Amino acid sequence: MGKVALMMPVALKMARKNNRPPSLFLMPLAFGSLLGGMTTLVGTPPNIIISMYRAEATGRGAFRMFDFLPVGGGVALAGVLFILLIGWRLIPKRKGGKSPEDLFEIKDYITEVLVAEDSEFVGKTVAELEGAIEGELKVVSVIRKEKKFPAPSLTLKFKAGDSIVVEAAAEEFQELLDATDLVLAETGKLSKADISSDEVEIVEAVVMNDSFAIGRSAKSMKFRSRYGINLLGIAREGVRIKDTPDSVNFRIGDILLLQGDPDTLSDMLSQWGCLPLAGRGLSLGKPRKLLRGVAIFAAAILLTALGIIPVQMAFTAVALIMVIGKFISLKEVYASIDWSVILLLGSVIPVSKALETTGGAGIIAESILGFADQLPVWASVAVVLIVSMTLSDIVNNAAAVLIMAPIGHQSNTLIMGPGGYQFGDYWKMGLPLELIVVCVATPLIMLVWL
Repeated sequence: MGKVALMMPVALKMARKNNRPPSLFLMPLAFGSLLGGMTTLVGTPPNIIISMYRAEATGRGAFRMFDFLPVGGGVALAGVLFILLIGWRLIPKRKGGKSPEDLFEIKDYITEVLVAEDSEFVGKTVAELEGAIEGELKVVSVIRKEKKFPAPSLTLKFKAGDSIVVEAAAEEFQELLDATDLVLAETGKLSKADISSDEVEIVEAVVMNDSFAIGRSAKSMKFRSRYGINLLGIAREGVRIKDTPDSVNFRIGDILLLQGDPDTLSDMLSQWGCLPLAGRGLSLGKPRKLLRGVAIFAAAILLTALGIIPVQMAFTAVALIMVIGKFISLKEVYASIDWSVILLLGSVIPVSKALETTGGAGIIAESILGFADQLPVWASVAVVLIVSMTLSDIVNNAAAVLIMAPIGHQSNTLIMGPGGYQFGDYWKMGLPLELIVVCVATPLIMLVWL
């Protein structure tokens, strides 16, 4: 999933630059990352898990760094060719698959009102205006002559002639006009420049599968009062939610339009487990540290490939060096750990052991072998492949490996919102791709490993 998270902003920029729907780029990105993970020991966590299981169960030693390449490389090549030549034509192209810029048309979610010379709100604060009605209303910017106050402080006082940019549902906005003497401004003049500045940024971010925000709302997390961040809009499965966003509980894949201080937004998105899709652009950090980091990572891969250090020790050492060398902070380390997967594996490993010690694993194995008893070896290999791939459509792929050794994959979930996909879209390209994987992997496994 890390590969998808790294490349998704690039894919979105390519889609916008070429005036293409993001759905055309994101599904190949997710599927390609899964194919690439088959080629090396560290390409995907299941490879490491099955490698250690092999050493424990057979005593023949763990897999080496490139042991997967002869089979995985062939499968990846066949998969990529399929996606490039045929698969991309199977990706649904619906109107829902819009870019975040299209989803969040400025005129659709904010409106401008004016403070007249004799208005009752002259001298009153932002907090007083937001409390003027019972519904949810948010002041996202105050424009005073040539000066702008995006994401203003709740204590900012209005002056005669101020333009106030507010976010509210249609009914709540009408209630505001009925309850106050504020005047509706001329429409069609607002742009994102009116609600952002050098000190205040507008960012689109996607809720990832391990996000702290899942099941919570902006109101319950106190976006405004605690962090000074405004939630301007939410899009789900390629369609902007019309309800007032502060009360909507977040789901995996939701796209959030946020307004706030750039540094605060960066810190909070990392803590919440949300991936920025747009903002000040991609940043690779300081070149000198970047080169050192790449060198350390390359050294770990080399030592693992040569069999000098086990993979788990090599990359644990890399993580420690990165922290000690101040390449990353401990805060960033903790934020990047996928605790949900760790908890899942911690739960599945005992289940796997229990299946083995109670004889359950033997019964499952005998059932599969009984079915495949009359089949040739290549067909038995294909059965194992198909059962493992079917399990990976239901549970985490690392868990599927643990079950099969004695996916709704996260990458597919991550691209669902930005791509505007629906649940049933993945099988249209995914099913023929899985058939290709089975057809290519089975003879390669027979050739390489038997």
